[in-house]
Amino acid sequence: MTVRRMIILPGLLLLGACASLLEDQGVVEVTAAASARLGVEASRVQTEDEAARVRQRLVRLLAQPLSPDGAVQVAVLNNRALQAAYDDLGVSAAALVRASTPPNPGFRYARTTGGGTVEIERGLTLDLIGLVTLPFAAAVEERHWQEAKARAAERVVALALEVRRAYFRAVAAGQTAAYMAEVRQSAEAAAELARRLGRTGAFAKLDQSRHFLFHAEVATRAARATLAATTAREQLVRLLGLWGAGADIRLPERLPELPERLPDWPDIEADAIGRRADLRRARLELEALGRSHALTQATRLVAVAEGGIASTRETGTPTRRGWEVTLSLPIFDGGTTAAAEAANLYQAAANRLAGLAVDARSEVRAADAVWRASHAIAWHHRREIVPALQAISEESLLRYNGMLVSVFEMLADAARQAEGVAEAIAAERDFWIAQTDLEDATGGTMPDAVATHGQRREG
Repeated sequence: MTVRRMIILPGLLLLGACASLLEDQGVVEVTAAASARLGVEASRVQTEDEAARVRQRLVRLLAQPLSPDGAVQVAVLNNRALQAAYDDLGVSAAALVRASTPPNPGFRYARTTGGGTVEIERGLTLDLIGLVTLPFAAAVEERHWQEAKARAAERVVALALEVRRAYFRAVAAGQTAAYMAEVRQSAEAAAELARRLGRTGAFAKLDQSRHFLFHAEVATRAARATLAATTAREQLVRLLGLWGAGADIRLPERLPELPERLPDWPDIEADAIGRRADLRRARLELEALGRSHALTQATRLVAVAEGGIASTRETGTPTRRGWEVTLSLPIFDGGTTAAAEAANLYQAAANRLAGLAVDARSEVRAADAVWRASHAIAWHHRREIVPALQAISEESLLRYNGMLVSVFEMLADAARQAEGVAEAIAAERDFWIAQTDLEDATGGTMPDAVATHGQRREG
């Protein structure tokens, strides 16, 4: 009978962190970074106590008309897709823990019989290359872990920006619908008066028809405005993650007050380069590929190596001891293809980072130009066009009452005023969306010295 035992060589043991603890730590870092960047509370909801606390917070937020920041707060706490993004961090956390854990040893067992003898062979081996390169592999996965956290934080910010855009669209659509409802009521009253006067013969048939046509056109525009308001509102509700009774949100009647002037932002491009999440992720990817390239170079010739101590004992003979090493021979593959692949991946990542930086600067300049032009257009509508249209409409009504202008001219001026007010609301909406787009292009909220904090108009 022969018994052969192999004992593993003592090696460096790295204690892997618990994946769940690492995942929780990553979520805390992501939510803390998002909270600091957005100025709202971001948190993961897992337990019933956390869900109850979030529900109480939502009740307080939804009890009053939502502000832009209030809408962002509701979405960050309640959006299910965002909660799923936190859960996805567990995948990267598990990969990091796996890469930081020493390779499992291999065990073999063989039993043979013949000639009246029984031979049992046992073996325990360890991947030496995996053990030696463990710190390098862990460093690569650490970079991937940092990338995963950056992507999760980017999703939080992206959701917040999309909520702000949807918020301004919903408020503007509601404001337009309310104004068009008032115009429709006035047109309906005028059409009814024209109908009554026509019955007495005091109003010409042609003038009656013009009143009826004006009322019909205004009613159509009011219906379209109501539909647009409903659609925009539902888009906002979806982003907020609300349903049922909670979907009946309260919004302000009007958009925030338009700032009179926009401040300068001289370091806008430099701020964007340092703050944009896509550039930060590209830098992390480049660092990870750099470490991966170094690991590939180190293992290009010998990719597999196993070792152990052997002890053989046979009945009636002294025990024999020795050691065993298994190496892969670089005969057919010398590792050149893997090294070339790693080098090309690294170079591609470097070029992508440089290209992203160029694109980011251009996007920031364009977004800043749109922001300033949108403000100028909205301000011109509010200060010049709308007052002029209102004055024309009022004067036209006075002249119509004095029989100095025709009903056609009076109705045309009234229609132009309604159109001008709707355009002014759209221009102000475009300004606030342009400001959100600028924040997106620069990688976050504006500095306090630059931000325009509009207050909702009273009355």
